[in-house]
Amino acid sequence: MALRLDEIRAAAARVAVSHGLDVVDIEFVGSARDRVLRVFLERCAEGRARQQADLTAAAAGQRGERPAETGLSPQNVLHLSGVTHEDLAAFSRDFGVLLDVEDLVPGAEYTLEASSPGLDRKLTRPEDFERFLGCLVKVQTFEPVRNNRHWQGRLVSAPGTETEAASKCIRLDLAAANPAPAGKKPKRQAGGGAVEIAFANIERAQLVPEM
Repeated sequence: MALRLDEIRAAAARVAVSHGLDVVDIEFVGSARDRVLRVFLERCAEGRARQQADLTAAAAGQRGERPAETGLSPQNVLHLSGVTHEDLAAFSRDFGVLLDVEDLVPGAEYTLEASSPGLDRKLTRPEDFERFLGCLVKVQTFEPVRNNRHWQGRLVSAPGTETEAASKCIRLDLAAANPAPAGKKPKRQAGGGAVEIAFANIERAQLVPEM
């Protein structure tokens, strides 16, 4: 029986919302004898907003320190998922029961893993790209753009924004990518300046953490 990922995602979303969480992505990997269902979670938008406000306030304290628990500057705290080990454990318990009751993962045994998406989280939906405008990203395309399938730059527009709604493209500022280490020349990307990539041509995209 084929795995019904859409149904699994919908079931995960129902459980997640009861815990104040959102489902970021789902993966089902491994061989027939070692199957793993991974669910990546983050706190809901309201919870993330509260966390960002708290961390920004902490960073702007009298000593001007960055939040010790993250090491990130205030402008980068939006990368944080906000989930705790307790959140993940509670979700795993409830979701595991639902999976068994509804028999959504038929066949042999499997392992359920729940985790945060990490600072290098994948970007898969148009709303992901909109949320992380201004962040550094890596993109791999299905078809080459300017004879290149691998790009890194700062995300300056995305599908759904006013400037790109019609063309359904993302736009990367290539000059804004992280500088090369001391003593090395920066890696030049084909075309320089900026690049537009059709959303439908994106095979994989993810954030590049900036510390």
